[in-house]
Amino acid sequence: MQDKISVVVDYINQVKTRCTFNSAAKALGITPQALKKELGEPRPEISWFVSPTSGEPMRYTDSQKHPELYRTKRIIKSAEVLTRNLDL
Repeated sequence: MQDKISVVVDYINQVKTRCTFNSAAKALGITPQALKKELGEPRPEISWFVSPTSGEPMRYTDSQKHPELYRTKRIIKSAEVLTRNLDL
């Protein structure tokens, strides 16, 4: 499972686009809570995973957010985007 999570994290960092926890978890076939646990401590490379309601990473300080987090208003909200682009 960690390999698949790494693929998603790498992709999100490559496209520099926020993604909801729900869509990433659904694409991986796990719960959002399990994904949060697997991702571990807050850090810039996983700050792309955000709440679907606020569009913000949860419980992150400004220094823990990726410097390009707000580069675009676009947020991946569909698991299908990840499954299609990553062949999950």
